[in-house]
Amino acid sequence: MIRDWLNTLPLVAILRGIRPDEALAVGHALHDAAFRIIEVPMNSPEPLESIRHLSAAFGDDCLIGAGTVLRSEQVAQIAAAGGRVIVMPHADVALIAAAKRAGLYCIPGVATPTEAFAAIQAGADAIKLFPAEQITPAVLKAWRAVIPRDLAMLPVGGITPETMTPYIAAGADGFGLGSALYAPGRETDDVRQRAHAFAQAWKTGIASQGINV
Repeated sequence: MIRDWLNTLPLVAILRGIRPDEALAVGHALHDAAFRIIEVPMNSPEPLESIRHLSAAFGDDCLIGAGTVLRSEQVAQIAAAGGRVIVMPHADVALIAAAKRAGLYCIPGVATPTEAFAAIQAGADAIKLFPAEQITPAVLKAWRAVIPRDLAMLPVGGITPETMTPYIAAGADGFGLGSALYAPGRETDDVRQRAHAFAQAWKTGIASQGINV
């Protein structure tokens, strides 16, 4: 279950724009900060090669996969590269079904309850609330009242360490982290520091709700 990968630290690293020659160094920085889910968006340079590198190095200990997956035919390519999770910006039920047929986890993006329930019916393992700037903590709280509690809900888009706690209080089960964590050209040590800051913000947010971690 995807919850097994979220248990250690439910933060998904989104490495948009990463190059294959820097994937391992960034992967080690994230792993050191307890990140266990890493996605390489398909609109990055040579994304399948980066997925191969990360899967070979961390595949036993991390869930590696692809983001911004838009076409069903990409699923087989990602699986062949060692990817095990498909992340999408939308709720294409045919693409979700293709990912599940291939034995991969799938986290589709949703922006309305209608999309969320369609994705769940199609087999989504978790849902990505995207963009989070539009789906505020108040909206998430309302969704949480009707979305099955065992389904992880992950806000994505503009998340920073400072904005996490209100979402956690509203029922977020984790987050997808983009440019506030990694951006092309950012030094690996900077990514490492940001990763630790996000990990600490998650622990602080959970503690504020009276939950032990």
